[in-house]
Amino acid sequence: MKLVGGRPQGLTLGHNERVSDIAWDDVHIDFDPDVNGVLPDVVIESAGIDDWQAVLDFVNARGWAYDYGDEAGNRLVLPTAQQFFARRDRGTPLAVWPGPGMRVNFWSLDEGTIDADVDLRELQGQEPLDQLCDLIRALGQLLRKPVVMLAEGCGPPRYPILAYDVEADRVVVLARSTAD
Repeated sequence: MKLVGGRPQGLTLGHNERVSDIAWDDVHIDFDPDVNGVLPDVVIESAGIDDWQAVLDFVNARGWAYDYGDEAGNRLVLPTAQQFFARRDRGTPLAVWPGPGMRVNFWSLDEGTIDADVDLRELQGQEPLDQLCDLIRALGQLLRKPVVMLAEGCGPPRYPILAYDVEADRVVVLARSTAD
């Protein structure tokens, strides 16, 4: 695992840094692992290999901790997009820590879609929610594309929870909790 200063480096967005407009109280049910599964998906559609490379370059430029290895358990350097997709049949994610306590797994499922997942058990409370929104916003700004977080799984009740709105340049709630 690559660590900066001995520990994962926090999310730093420079002059664009800002706190999320989303209140934890408005989404806490949607972040309940018992409601939406443990690993919701973060998806960027209509992406190409150049978008994948931009994300990998972004991870490298930020100095975020990452873990990437082969089936034998050997640690590998941060791959290029081409290298990442050459190994897609091995099912090895690129694990990235954009901040303390927050792991994002990037999966090489399809060159045309950037697929990742996050662990809702790590995202309980306002501060982790803000950190997630900062990451979603940063990826959306980088690629100038919508970034959507969907409930885990491929069947019902899979629905969008949050998204980066390119026009508004902010993360918005798509699902509203109705239970307390």
